[in-house]
Amino acid sequence: MTSSAAADERPGARASRGIRRLPAQGLPDARGRALRDLRISVTDRCNFRCVYCMPKEIFGSDYRFMERDELLSFDEIVRVASAAVSMGVDKLRLTGGEPLLRRGIEELVARLAELRTPEGRRPDLAMTTNGSALRVKAGALRAAGLDRVTVSVDSLDDGRFQAINDVRFPVQRVLDGIAAAAEAGLGPVKVNAVIKRGVNDDEIVPLAEHFRASGQTLRFIEYMDVGSSNGWVLDDVVPSEEIVRRIDAVHPLEAVGASREGETAKRWRYRDGSGEIGVISSVTGAFCGTCTRARISADGKLYTCLFASQGTDLRALLRGTGDDAACTDAELRDALAGIWSRRDDRYSELRAALPPEAAHDRERIEMSYIGG
Repeated sequence: MTSSAAADERPGARASRGIRRLPAQGLPDARGRALRDLRISVTDRCNFRCVYCMPKEIFGSDYRFMERDELLSFDEIVRVASAAVSMGVDKLRLTGGEPLLRRGIEELVARLAELRTPEGRRPDLAMTTNGSALRVKAGALRAAGLDRVTVSVDSLDDGRFQAINDVRFPVQRVLDGIAAAAEAGLGPVKVNAVIKRGVNDDEIVPLAEHFRASGQTLRFIEYMDVGSSNGWVLDDVVPSEEIVRRIDAVHPLEAVGASREGETAKRWRYRDGSGEIGVISSVTGAFCGTCTRARISADGKLYTCLFASQGTDLRALLRGTGDDAACTDAELRDALAGIWSRRDDRYSELRAALPPEAAHDRERIEMSYIGG
């Protein structure tokens, strides 16, 4: 089992890191995987209490969320993103919590949209959201420079959808948000559905039929053991192979090749040309070997795996601690390079070999903290 390759990094150890200069593009980790994607959580807050992510019994009214000064400022986020882009990152994704709860999020989008890779290209700029505010925010986000959004829709049945989000938020308002995003040009919108056996697996085909021919891309995600609060057990997982088989029996599918290196979803298109679906098999078909993603938590910790136990405190580098002054841009870039170059994470590949108690007892970062 591995945790974050940078788990023991200390902000005060800058002078002793021994970081070597690495190529500006395609920065390899210990397994040869290039850093291409940076996911940035802008808040730990969310207005939903989805039972598989932020259950009320843990994230209740007395739960302490981060104070404003604990969050990375927009200036700090832009500095980290700029350093990553200079190293070859060509995809930035804003996450949360719920990113649209961060005040002034359009300003951050506009500033990130100004970044350029060493070749002069603008990185792909996307956002994952629960869709609750999209109907109001879509136009402003697109005007600020956002390229695409991904929205979670785990059920089309309103009663069930409200039970899953546990705050009585109606599914139609999310569907209206998706329509507004598509109209604003934030598409094709990707729609994520986490499938849990006995909860919503009976909606696999209805979900596929709803979004088929809509111009949006539906992606089914296997229920994952992220964090420690969702009561995950393997029996609750509906394998992607079963999902594809159920849809194919009604609407024939054919496999499609990946659109980019490190793509997490395996793509399938309807043989009648009415669109495509994706399946993310993070439990039954681990893709650690091609993982190109790093994650920044809302308080500035860098995680090199979704299933990491610890991260590296970049906020301390950005602000300075004790006798250490705030880092320069060059020092920040070198810190990122050193952390990534030592990365050796592959938890999903190792999960199957772990005894059940090890998989359940290990410390894990909650999905809401690093944005999934």
